Amino acid sequence: MAELGAHLTAAPAARDRPSIFEAVAQDSLMGAVKPALQHLAKVLAESNPARYGFLWRWFDEVYILLDLLLQQQYLSKCSASFSENFYGLKRVAIGDSEQHLLASAGLPKKQHWKSLLLLVLVPYLKGKLEKLVSSLREEDEYSIHPPSSSWKRFYRAFLAAYPFVNMAWEGWFLIQQLCYILGEAQHHSPMLRLAGVRLVRLTTDDIQALEKKFAAAAPTSQPHSIKTQVQSTLKKALGGIAFSLSTGLSVSVFFLQFLDWWYSSENQETIKSLTALPTPPPPVHLDHGADSALLPKLKTMCPLCHKIRANATVLSTSGYVFCYRCVYNYVKTHQRCPVTGYATELQHLIKLYSPES
Repeated sequence: MAELGAHLTAAPAARDRPSIFEAVAQDSLMGAVKPALQHLAKVLAESNPARYGFLWRWFDEVYILLDLLLQQQYLSKCSASFSENFYGLKRVAIGDSEQHLLASAGLPKKQHWKSLLLLVLVPYLKGKLEKLVSSLREEDEYSIHPPSSSWKRFYRAFLAAYPFVNMAWEGWFLIQQLCYILGEAQHHSPMLRLAGVRLVRLTTDDIQALEKKFAAAAPTSQPHSIKTQVQSTLKKALGGIAFSLSTGLSVSVFFLQFLDWWYSSENQETIKSLTALPTPPPPVHLDHGADSALLPKLKTMCPLCHKIRANATVLSTSGYVFCYRCVYNYVKTHQRCPVTGYATELQHLIKLYSPES
């Protein structure tokens, strides 16, 4: 039985064909990088909300721009994404003959742009959709929208259908991987099939061709026209940023995976149980900006509406208490605490219930 499993995953029919373990490992690499970078952005935003708060509020947009630049650099130079190149793989167009498989040759334009869009845009849209579903579920649970809302039926139907759509999406990937293991498919992921490419291992000729390509990349003559100089400068700047990103990720990828494990929910529960400390005092470095809420003198009043609190809700990031409706709308819009400016999400809202209620 073990020999059968080894043969299935090794794919002996094609020596250049990566095993399912290599294919799945490179898929999970970028999935481990993003949460670690997101935690870094959160730490920076909490340490200095005025300077780094935008990194947390617009993290998805900043990340997709950096990811787009990184993947474009690797697809154009190595015919592979960052994670695929990290594991010694490359992309080749379906139907290419063996003599045209050098990584330095690059992908055809059609396959190149399809690969770039599917690598960058699909994860971004999927993440946004998951956040939207989570937000709609919370609004529906706590009745943030009035019952007479015209689109209430629509988003309730959407919430009911989303689990089945997501199950079909994940099942599509699972079936494709099973077909790849059994040798019935050339792709382990439907995204590769949609891009019109397949994964193969880098060969010695590929590595030598890439080394020659990088060595010949240095400019030999100075541009003459201003337009050519501007284009050359922009290409150098973008190439330098992409090279810095790729080098930094290549060096720190194992450290980022460690951070992803360290800050996982299961590990954090263990850390909290081992390092339980007394309740800290309230924050003293409040962010009293132009749009920051000031604390009322009466402790039972909401800092946002300055009325007696209704449905008291505390922010776990700062410890201050507000009306539920007030703080929900504020956090959803600004993604920070109204008083301290700490980076905050809707999941940090905790409703308080008194014995009288």
